[in-house]
Amino acid sequence: MTLSQLKYIVTIAQTGTISEAAKKLYITQPSLTAAVKELENELGISIFRRTNKGVLLSSKGEEFLGYARQVIDQINLIEERYMEAAPVKHQLCVSAQHYSFAVEAFVDLLKEYGGDEYDFRIRETQTYELIEDVAKLKSEVGVLYLNSFNETVLRKTLKENNLSFHHLFTATPHVFVSKSSPLAEKSLITLDDLAPYPRLSYEQGEHNSFYFSEEILSTLESRKDIMVSDRATLFNLLIGLNGYTICTGIINEELNGENIVAVPLDADDYMEIGYITHNKVVPGRFGKLYIEALKRHIPNPASVGNAQTSRPL
Repeated sequence: MTLSQLKYIVTIAQTGTISEAAKKLYITQPSLTAAVKELENELGISIFRRTNKGVLLSSKGEEFLGYARQVIDQINLIEERYMEAAPVKHQLCVSAQHYSFAVEAFVDLLKEYGGDEYDFRIRETQTYELIEDVAKLKSEVGVLYLNSFNETVLRKTLKENNLSFHHLFTATPHVFVSKSSPLAEKSLITLDDLAPYPRLSYEQGEHNSFYFSEEILSTLESRKDIMVSDRATLFNLLIGLNGYTICTGIINEELNGENIVAVPLDADDYMEIGYITHNKVVPGRFGKLYIEALKRHIPNPASVGNAQTSRPL
């Protein structure tokens, strides 16, 4: 077993295909396939299962990947400490629903630990893809929410994918609107107040079930619905069309501008925000550091009015 072979396994798990991993590693595909096969023969296990769409980690492979990442992390620490002439390119991928605090934590991590070279990725993506990213070990950490409506379905999905949900904080419903919207003048918005305005939601692709929606109360009727795929478009439409979206109320003015405000929504509901990890794989050094950064960015209740509260019993 060699360090190169361990790096090969980690890279294949990240990319999902032998061909993409070979390109990233600057070696030929046959050489990479042979190196993996040699390691599997040495260990007496099948690390990957080959499919028509690429490769998937086997149960033994998931366990092995956890150890491989830890070894590589330790080697990188040694190289950083004692081999300054050979800088290490740090790697991390996380997936999240569209939350500014998740981006803030990512920014803080990069500023403090990025170093001279890094390959860090954050995917603000659809809920099911987020879960799939962590399940397939493409991302070490995922960030999403649970509430009374989606919890049973999402916890079942997490369990089926060997994933665990870890609580960060619980928020009461808020509405994001443009600062110039008539709704921005209210101290509390009712569902009836929202009726004349366009409702903006993040589209969920093939898994467009209400249970995978990023917005609570998604089953309520709306005369004007607009689906978007990214945060910038959603915010532009909030401003341009006096639209709204239902959310946690947590917003960062530096990252998202000063033209969007959060107003409390008069609704008996909550959003429990947390992060997910794989049960069989311990997050690597930077995965753990990102989780710590997330915890530091748990919002202060006073900063968003009533945006954070205890979870209903």
